[in-house]
Amino acid sequence: MKKGFFITLEGGEGAGKSTQQRRIVDWLLGRGKTVVETREPGGTKVSEQIRQVLLDTRNAGLNPTAELLMMFAARSQLVQEVILPALDSGTVVVSDRFADASYAYQGGGRGLGAEAVRQVEQIVLAGLQPDLTLLFDIPVELGMARVAGRGEADRFEAESVRFFERVRNAYLERAAANPGRFRVIDASQGEEPVWQQVRRALEEMPGL
Repeated sequence: MKKGFFITLEGGEGAGKSTQQRRIVDWLLGRGKTVVETREPGGTKVSEQIRQVLLDTRNAGLNPTAELLMMFAARSQLVQEVILPALDSGTVVVSDRFADASYAYQGGGRGLGAEAVRQVEQIVLAGLQPDLTLLFDIPVELGMARVAGRGEADRFEAESVRFFERVRNAYLERAAANPGRFRVIDASQGEEPVWQQVRRALEEMPGL
């Protein structure tokens, strides 16, 4: 059976990925596609347990290298248990974040650098890459303002503006280095204008 199609959604806090993921899935289903949707960290029983540790504000002392390895531990479980079987069966996989998030958050935000992330990625993913990555780019102040209305912040959401500026810059560097895979979406607009950008990106992809 034809290999499936792997779509990832990336971006900083408050970029509106969750809203657009629902619209992407509906659009794909409307075109007769079989879809599996997931998120990172998470998506399996083990990965969701790791997610709880990573987001818990009581774990402020978690060091950057441990954080990176935990992210990839959760990712490894998700890939083996969910993503690869779905792709092998010809399914479209839509994931809220994937390995690019580690380049942004641990490589950029935590200052570990891209090479450290690349080395772990090489071991865990063995070359697996999304077919399309939608980067929802938003000014940090606007994204944080949106998050502030959600309630109590998790361990990442509680980070500083400078941290998220590094995250945003790392994401944009990844997009510039991988123009064939990335589409940068202006997420500062309202839901409908953002969806129009997303839909155009989807319609441009052969096989979707």
